[in-house]
Amino acid sequence: MAFKTILSAADLKKNLDNPDWAIMDCRFDLQEPDLGYQEYLTGHIPGSLYIHLDRDLCSEIIPGKTGRHPLPDSKVFADRLSSWGIDNSTQVVVYDNENGGLAARLWWLLRWLGHNNVAILNGGWPAWDIENNPVETGESTREPRVFTPAEQPQYIVDAEFVEKVRLDPDYLLVDSRAAERYWGINETIDPVAGHIPGAVTAPYAGNLDDQGFFLKTELLKERFDNLLGGIPAENVVFYCGSGVTASHNIVAMIEAGYEMPKLYPGSWSEWITDPGRPVGP
Repeated sequence: MAFKTILSAADLKKNLDNPDWAIMDCRFDLQEPDLGYQEYLTGHIPGSLYIHLDRDLCSEIIPGKTGRHPLPDSKVFADRLSSWGIDNSTQVVVYDNENGGLAARLWWLLRWLGHNNVAILNGGWPAWDIENNPVETGESTREPRVFTPAEQPQYIVDAEFVEKVRLDPDYLLVDSRAAERYWGINETIDPVAGHIPGAVTAPYAGNLDDQGFFLKTELLKERFDNLLGGIPAENVVFYCGSGVTASHNIVAMIEAGYEMPKLYPGSWSEWITDPGRPVGP
């Protein structure tokens, strides 16, 4: 059985010794970029590799042009996947300590390169650790494999596309950040507060219950049915602060039974690099 959205700690535990499963630890702290790696060394799911958001899942920031987490080059990233022991038949499992908000970036990148057998560990590291499941310390390794990318360019839109459709009733632009950032009430990361005019707010945390697990599929379906209001998935564009946590909404939307929507990877932090672009509210 292939897992393509989320999976439980119990399902992962059954496959810890499966060589065709690759587990990726994506713990990260925006304020302390090296903290996640130190936590990984202290204890991680056996066999998992540490994946650093800034170094492994992004390309170089170009000041005044890109957002805070630009997408990696597809060829460079495919080579990284090969070096991590992932090929086109590998079941990939990703986890973090942020309810999947960071691990979703790696999930989305794999989908972008045509690899659908990737799932987020439901509940992440806290769910694994609290149940006294096996834990490993130090650094884990995997033998390299060969990953062949099948890039899906239709999953991505740029700022020009967003400007064109943001007020079009046939499209839906969705801001995945917390509501206080959408409304410009409490902006703690980017230098300009607010949102892209025309966007609606749907914080990715709305996909979770009070324990940090994804909502049941039927509740996710209700959430996205109400959000989309009949707009087809291919006309839905998600963004967030830097193109990372917006992917959590995309995972949840797929789990709810929808087809793949679009991502604006540059997101708010790229949008505001051009003072000519409108800002709301």
